[in-house]
Amino acid sequence: QVQLVESGGALVQPGGSLRLSCIVSGFTLDYYAIGWFRQVPGKEREGVSCITSSRDNHTYYKDSVKGRFTIYRDNAKNTVYLQMDTLKPEDTAVYYCATDLIADDYGLGYLCDPSVAAAWGQGTQVTVSS
Repeated sequence: QVQLVESGGALVQPGGSLRLSCIVSGFTLDYYAIGWFRQVPGKEREGVSCITSSRDNHTYYKDSVKGRFTIYRDNAKNTVYLQMDTLKPEDTAVYYCATDLIADDYGLGYLCDPSVAAAWGQGTQVTVSS
């Protein structure tokens, strides 16, 4: 059974840092693209950062998080991380990890398109506020 479990969300002050973790089971992490998405009430879920399979380890970052967020994967721990630095109030959202479970990296790994995701975690709340 495929499962993704996020953790690490919290209340943090502007300029602070958080590291989100997504532990996966039921599939081999480095075989597929995987990524982080976020959603605020009333808005569509958007891609924040994604990484392709280990075939090329290409990373995607939403423009507004480039230089502040880093995605990386520890295959031995079946975990993908999102290191978030210099957080801003506009980063406040529920963060989800998701994977597409297909051999084609393009939709999720390169475009970070949530519509191609096949399996989702339950989400973790990140609130950036003073």
